[in-house]
Amino acid sequence: MVLASFIGFMLLFLLIGFASVLVRSRSQADYLLAGSGVAPSLTGLSAVATNNSGFMFIGVIGYTYATGLPAFTMMVGWILGDWMASTLVARRIRETAEKRDSLTFPELLANWNGTEFKVLKTVAAVIAVVLLGVYAAAQFKAGGKALHALFDWDTRTGAIIGAVMVLFYGFSGGLRASIWTDAAQSVVMIVAMTVMLWTAVHMVGGWEAAWTGLHGVSDHFFRFFSEASLALGWQGPALFLVGWTFAGAAVIGQPHVMVRFMAVANPRSVRRARCYYYAWFIAFYTLAVGVGMMARLLMDQGVVDPSLVMNAGKLDAELALPVMAQELLPDVATGLVLAGLFAATISTVDSLILSCSACLSRDLMPSRWHGYGTARVITLLVVVASLGIALFANENVFDLVLFAWGILGASFGSLLVVYALGGRPGEPVAVSMVVAATVVAVGWRLAGLNATMSEVFPAMVAAWLVFAMGHLTGSGERRPLEGSQGQ
Repeated sequence: MVLASFIGFMLLFLLIGFASVLVRSRSQADYLLAGSGVAPSLTGLSAVATNNSGFMFIGVIGYTYATGLPAFTMMVGWILGDWMASTLVARRIRETAEKRDSLTFPELLANWNGTEFKVLKTVAAVIAVVLLGVYAAAQFKAGGKALHALFDWDTRTGAIIGAVMVLFYGFSGGLRASIWTDAAQSVVMIVAMTVMLWTAVHMVGGWEAAWTGLHGVSDHFFRFFSEASLALGWQGPALFLVGWTFAGAAVIGQPHVMVRFMAVANPRSVRRARCYYYAWFIAFYTLAVGVGMMARLLMDQGVVDPSLVMNAGKLDAELALPVMAQELLPDVATGLVLAGLFAATISTVDSLILSCSACLSRDLMPSRWHGYGTARVITLLVVVASLGIALFANENVFDLVLFAWGILGASFGSLLVVYALGGRPGEPVAVSMVVAATVVAVGWRLAGLNATMSEVFPAMVAAWLVFAMGHLTGSGERRPLEGSQGQ
């Protein structure tokens, strides 16, 4: 019955995505940007479903299980940073995309001030292709973990199923299919998480019993900052909050999220789209943290067997949600939760795949090859490559997502902030900003310093220092091309 319920929801998503074929036009602009005519409600729901994916269902719940209330503090910083950065650039992105006739994120960065920065477009596209591919692989892994926990299937099976689904409707309908299915998936996702939280609280005897029990999990579980942060004195909590605020601000550098705002019907609709986005975002993140905390309480109290979240002899907190669903819910509801989890991974991975294929087919290939057919073929190749990474990579979902998210956000977001504030860096400076942010972000994470503060903050600061030096030396300004007018 669980399997039947799960399959039923998956077929529904496939049908919704495939229905977009009925209104498509066979053009690259329609395939990559849905004709820039998407309703604000669909834009908001799609953007938030794409943003909050297997990372939320698997990664955040696992992180909350392990750390407790610091996950809520992370949420506050993340959403605050997201809101501040998006307020600065979201509408400008939509206006500039239309003004410069840009279909991809690297193209938007290269043409922002009426320029034609070909080197910048190539560098940005290469970074995007690599990191979006890794990011997509993380989502495939999340789906594989869910099916392994519930059906004891090999983790590779879920990744393969996810790849087939993405290929089926993404190959056919492009961004429009992705947005339509995202909107439907977002509803299933939030219903599934609500059902899971209500059931978990009911199992321990209600909200009062849950509140009391959570305080007794450990000395640090119900504190707003982790033990490692508190050990650093006041600097630790400050670094933690600032770091996650910048991590949230990195949303403006995520091609797969911001392309939704490039596709909204008109610039005036961006504010309405963001209202839908943040209402859903806050509700879903709160539910995810609640479920993660209840998972820890239920397993500590023995209501759910902790051995069920073991993977290869080690505790794997990222299995908490599917295991709880299987143990506590009736079959139909379990299928709903699993469908919500799997839908979350698919809602992000299809967006990642399309953004990645857009960079390859439009930004890295000669203009004579630009077209609808090329975009579809590249989509197929990207799905295969990302699936390959998912099948053989050993990192967990949380780390893979944060790695890709942080570098993309720092590399592209820092440049976007400069653009939005009226800066006109020349191409050498713009390229140097992107490269500097990428190098610092990778180095920060490899050095393990991300345990204290997200790499986004130091990487963005490094990029802004590069711009400042370019400005002071006179190489940081570039006028728009003849006959064009910058923002």
